[in-house]
Amino acid sequence: MHNLRRLWLALAAVITAGFLILGFMGREVYRKAPPIPERVETPSGRVLLTKDDILDGQLVYQSIGGQQVGSVWGHGAYQAPDWSADWLHREAEAQLALWSEREHGAAFAELPDEAQAALKARLQRTMRHNGYDAATGALTVSEDRALAIEQTAAHYRALFGDEPSLTGLRESYALHTGAVPDAGRRDKLTAFFFWTSWATAAERPGTGASYTNNWPHEPLVGNVPTAANVIWSIVSIVLLLAGIGALVWYHAFRRSEEPAVAAPARDPLSGWVLTPSMRAVGKYCLVVVALLVLQVALGALTAHYTVEGHEVFGLPVADYLPYAVTRTWHVQLGVFWIATAFLAAGLFLAPAVGGREPKGQRLGVNVLFGALVLVVFGSLAGEWLSVKQRFALEHSFWFGHQGYEYVDLGRAFQIALFGGLALWLFLMLRALWPALSRRDMSRHIVLLFTGATVAIGMFYGVGLFYGAKTHLSVMEYWRWWVVHLWVEGFMEVFATAAIAFLFTRFGLVRPDSAARAALLSTCIFLISGIPGTFHHLYFSGTPVSVMAVGASFSALEVVPLVLVGMEAHETWQMQHRSGWMQAYRWPIQFFVAVAFWNFVGAGVFGFLINPPIALYYMQGLNTTPVHAHAALFGVYGLLSLGLVLVMLRRLRPDAVWNEARLRVAFWGMNGGLGLMILLSLLPIGLAQAWASVERGLWYARSAEFLQQPVLEALRWMRLVGDSLFIVGVLAFVGFVAGLFTRRPAGAASVKPAPEGEAAGMATPAASGAPAA
Repeated sequence: MHNLRRLWLALAAVITAGFLILGFMGREVYRKAPPIPERVETPSGRVLLTKDDILDGQLVYQSIGGQQVGSVWGHGAYQAPDWSADWLHREAEAQLALWSEREHGAAFAELPDEAQAALKARLQRTMRHNGYDAATGALTVSEDRALAIEQTAAHYRALFGDEPSLTGLRESYALHTGAVPDAGRRDKLTAFFFWTSWATAAERPGTGASYTNNWPHEPLVGNVPTAANVIWSIVSIVLLLAGIGALVWYHAFRRSEEPAVAAPARDPLSGWVLTPSMRAVGKYCLVVVALLVLQVALGALTAHYTVEGHEVFGLPVADYLPYAVTRTWHVQLGVFWIATAFLAAGLFLAPAVGGREPKGQRLGVNVLFGALVLVVFGSLAGEWLSVKQRFALEHSFWFGHQGYEYVDLGRAFQIALFGGLALWLFLMLRALWPALSRRDMSRHIVLLFTGATVAIGMFYGVGLFYGAKTHLSVMEYWRWWVVHLWVEGFMEVFATAAIAFLFTRFGLVRPDSAARAALLSTCIFLISGIPGTFHHLYFSGTPVSVMAVGASFSALEVVPLVLVGMEAHETWQMQHRSGWMQAYRWPIQFFVAVAFWNFVGAGVFGFLINPPIALYYMQGLNTTPVHAHAALFGVYGLLSLGLVLVMLRRLRPDAVWNEARLRVAFWGMNGGLGLMILLSLLPIGLAQAWASVERGLWYARSAEFLQQPVLEALRWMRLVGDSLFIVGVLAFVGFVAGLFTRRPAGAASVKPAPEGEAAGMATPAASGAPAA
């Protein structure tokens, strides 16, 4: 008990210190974000654009899908260019061409090396000169640069319109024709692109590096890695090695082996009496499966667009479902079905943990279900209308598309979802309350489970801290609170507590041992995970101190993953502890797969792009979706499906489990994910990384590079992994359908307990003994 008290104090200290660091560095993000000039003008006073043009252009970018249409500062989709890097290179080339023709009467490429070197040196002085006057709010550019800006802007006006000569380029970008049909909006969009590009080259006063720490790599303007980038990369690697060494030392010399617990003679969960609200959760499981199928179908369509651009085997599908829509829906549905599975698991387990069914709990579960369905399909419809430019610009952010990856849904739907999470939190706490008042060894698991529940319910609200015209750096700061801390942080804690609770109820782990392991894992994860949020913000207009904190702490996120192999082995052995455990064989296999992908996807592929020097060259390349697919589906997706299987085992105790379908589902999804990465995403990402190092990020993301035959072949190779993955998903669907259509195995169904009566699991909570 004394040890548990110390672990609780350690957890409190970790969370407090972590959020103090997040808050202090957040203040620096606000203070040192790249300035948005009141106007951009020439020395003669000619105004090229204004602050309102830039911010309205940000709205236009959001309305067409934003980060689902290429990327800005490296964050977003990977088929179209990174617009900040692309503008930077195009403007630099336009400037060199202008000077070369005027002063030498020849194209820049035809000049002798000495003349080229002189013009490049002048270009770097021009582009890296800040030119912003904080007193007047004016950004002054030379007349020559103004001409280059206007020439570059003309390209984007034509690209996002319907200029016939750019049809092929739009197809390479999977950008539908007339993406921004209104000419006025296209003007605004170019203003936003210019500002994001200006910040990547203009030097932050007193630093010798640009506002984005010299990202992207662009030799023409002198954007090369900074000394800080290299130093903090070395520090992160040293800290990683030290952390791994410390954890191995602890495990080898200090970790005491827990005595094995005698497995119960029969399934403890077989005595669970399902309450009305627990049965009502069944529909959530079916929606999880339905949304998974829809997400996978959209993922296949989105991947196909990277090959054919606008068509699917000759059919003009993009006229109705553009790439920006399908990728938005693919990303959003992934978050939706995983979150739904977590909410369902919480609602299913809460009466079991609390030991009773609060009055009206089933009604609350059903109301929440209706609200979630409304948010999911309402937000998807709004995103389609926004990308098709059916909203007024000021309404698009609220009811259409926010334009930011993983939080794409319109603000009105985002508020509604937060309200749904608040209702879920209320339902959870009222069901958990009896367990919180009990004084037994299970109370620590319940407290951790409750804390994670509160965090999931409330933490999504930080996504409301920015608005439609919030500065891009500030918006990214808050967006990663949601993506990194809500999804990757507190959902991890919730899952840890949920699985610990299940294993104590199985009678396979002592409650005090489970609590100790869960608390220690949470401390190790959050001590690096909370400040590690900043590894997403190295190049988002943040100061170098953000890079230092992000690199140092996020390197340690890999440390707890080095022992997941041992934990996976221990979990695997659970199914052999007693004959009845074979009923949970497949949920346990899904949990073992989670441990594997946690190490490979979050650990290996995560650290591949984590050190600043690595991310400097790889941000915005296909190395990022390697990590994203392996970590999001491999960890949270498989974990969600494992939890669904546990719920279905209790919701349909008399159903026949088709082991063959589950075997195909398990290996199909895992094998398909692996092949998708190894045959397509990873080779393309590594090829892009080479190109980025050699010539610059603009080239690694260009149509010239990505449309080479070898890279097109690699994209076609994704069909192998995708097809196997789809087979696995369909097998899982067939398995779930079979639970509701096949004849019972002969056992009588468990009747639901009336509201207010015990759920039949509270009494044995302390000992882990089977329910009577």
